[in-house]
Amino acid sequence: MELSIIVVNYNTRDLLRECLASLAAETEAIPYETIVVDNASTDGSQEMVAQEFPTVRLVVNSENRGFAAANNQAIKHSSSRYVLLLNSDTKILDGAVQKTLHFMYQRPEAAIVGCKLLNPDGTLQPSCRGFPSVWNLFAESLFLHLLFANTRLFGHYHMSFFDHGEVRDVDIIKGAFMMIRREVFETIGVFDESYFMYTEEVDFCYRAHRHGYRTSFFPSAAIIHYGGGSTESLETFSEQLHLTQLQFIKKHFRGIRRLAGIFLKVTGIATRVVVYFVMGMFTLRSGLLQKSRAYAVAFRRIMR
Repeated sequence: MELSIIVVNYNTRDLLRECLASLAAETEAIPYETIVVDNASTDGSQEMVAQEFPTVRLVVNSENRGFAAANNQAIKHSSSRYVLLLNSDTKILDGAVQKTLHFMYQRPEAAIVGCKLLNPDGTLQPSCRGFPSVWNLFAESLFLHLLFANTRLFGHYHMSFFDHGEVRDVDIIKGAFMMIRREVFETIGVFDESYFMYTEEVDFCYRAHRHGYRTSFFPSAAIIHYGGGSTESLETFSEQLHLTQLQFIKKHFRGIRRLAGIFLKVTGIATRVVVYFVMGMFTLRSGLLQKSRAYAVAFRRIMR
């Protein structure tokens, strides 16, 4: 088998249906298999896949094992030369899968490749980032990445200076669409399952980079990424995201760098609780107050 396409699902039945339908319609002329790993959904996802997509291999878990662990299940039971990790809340456009695979054929140095992500309205969704660093955490904690978004100095982490219009090597690509050569898993292992959800792709790209593998962004292939399909609320998203980012810092930073990274991450979260609250009260915008509450949830969890 040339390509294994792995989709992890948790209660996203309708999005998953659209994802699998677009995959079947827009992926031709390459031998591939599709594996759906369902993390104990209760919305009828399992029955839908079995009835409407009988050629899809369905793996059903008795509990929600998390995104990293579910992907690992399928990776370990596949033997293809290439693996595509695809979110269930995506829609394939214009042969994006085979375009990306052909790019990897032409660029043997590209070990991990991501494509262009679009919002449902067709606007660009940033899909690349720089590795976390003390400087990036400093810029983010003081909102410098927003005040000077178009500069490489302050916008490196979010890559806000990059228009996503050209092929280039990047540090990180979003996990919504990641095509990976089998040899990368054979060298560095699979995803770290201690990341339940979020930041697992950051950790994986970082480990791959340390072993000399290159991650590339390929804009000629594009998909729609709806985002947040499996997340229960903004508070849950904020808590999971920031806890896993802090986990990454503790795992990979050492000495003074580690202490500084933790301090800046926690300070950035605490600052946002106050800033978004004050802005929300003055502007009467409920979205800002909701952001303040979400950061407060993350802050309380971290302090515990």
